[in-house]
Amino acid sequence: MQPKNGRLVAVVAAVAVAAIAGGGTAAYRQSPQVAEAAEAAPLSSTPSPPPSASGPTATPRATPMPSSSPAPSKTPVTTPTRTPTRSGPVKTNVDLKKLAPGRAPQIAYLSGRTVRGGAGPDLEVPGSQQIQQVARLRQSALAVVSAGDNSTEMLTIDRDGKVVGKTPDVSQVVTTEDGMAAAYLTSLVSDQGEQSPGTTLYVAEQEVRKVTVPDVWNATLLGYVNGKVYFQASDKEASGTWTLYEWTPGAKVTPIKSVPKPTAVSPDGTTAASLTTLTDYNSCTSILEIATGKRLWRTCDYQIDGFTHDGTTAIGGPFYRDGYGDGLAAALDVKTGTLLHEWSGVFRQAVAEDDQHLLLLADTGEETPASIIRCTISTGACELATPLAKGTLLIGS
Repeated sequence: MQPKNGRLVAVVAAVAVAAIAGGGTAAYRQSPQVAEAAEAAPLSSTPSPPPSASGPTATPRATPMPSSSPAPSKTPVTTPTRTPTRSGPVKTNVDLKKLAPGRAPQIAYLSGRTVRGGAGPDLEVPGSQQIQQVARLRQSALAVVSAGDNSTEMLTIDRDGKVVGKTPDVSQVVTTEDGMAAAYLTSLVSDQGEQSPGTTLYVAEQEVRKVTVPDVWNATLLGYVNGKVYFQASDKEASGTWTLYEWTPGAKVTPIKSVPKPTAVSPDGTTAASLTTLTDYNSCTSILEIATGKRLWRTCDYQIDGFTHDGTTAIGGPFYRDGYGDGLAAALDVKTGTLLHEWSGVFRQAVAEDDQHLLLLADTGEETPASIIRCTISTGACELATPLAKGTLLIGS
């Protein structure tokens, strides 16, 4: 969840940095079909890229990769063909009606009131409350649901479909890549809809451990990696700045000053995205080393929201956001900032399925049929991972 431009609206995204168990290897080995109906139609090189559904976008400028040459040798050497980092057009315009069906998502997702995907059985979320987020924890499912006008709670549903736990006030949950542990936090809202300060962080592994952090506002989870929970929070109720925090269960919560205004943390906990510039109609994101604060690169064409599981690709959206959905999704090389691919459409979520594929929750506007689509980073080809239909649809976290 990243603060947005203009009104700085916080939107929960399943994202990004916390990988979900199940199907990663299989998804890596199979790509959406290219040069068939499954491939999204490429944008023409002549017109400018379409604007974001929530604001204008800028045209990214790709940085060329450095060339390499073999070392001199007295013996003739055959230079191997270099594997390209991408193929085909760099920008793709997604037409949902032209995409062919493919495999179902290999990470947890919600269809109707059923949690599917990942390493576990299909599980129904009981009741009629609005479902805000889902995740897999081993063979169980976790569902954040509404519990009143302004409150939420998290349901723990075992593999037999029975609710075995309810945790009040939980607003967000992430899981580790292997799906064996989860982190979640609370957000307290008054009857008048005003947020209260403070949050309680939980980690569920062999046992549940927690810590309360007072006097922070708008706490948002960024990931649970390498045994550490990362989250962002502000020290004032209405603040244009926020801080990255790190918590190792059993130890104190520690602020990380080297990363101002964090928006994402890499799966290995070494790199973070930082919203270094934020104005009413624009933003710039820097990729920083967490330990030193050293800037690796900067983009004013995209906001960076997450990373693929191997940490080599950054996932981005438009530099300006306000309204329904994002008008684009992008994949960039983490080392150089080079644009690998950009997809245009209307996207409500963008989550890494594995190192090679993104899952995008796509539709054409409010109250229109939606689908989770799978797009290959190297080619831009996309396919329907769920049928295009109306109804509740969410990508899990």
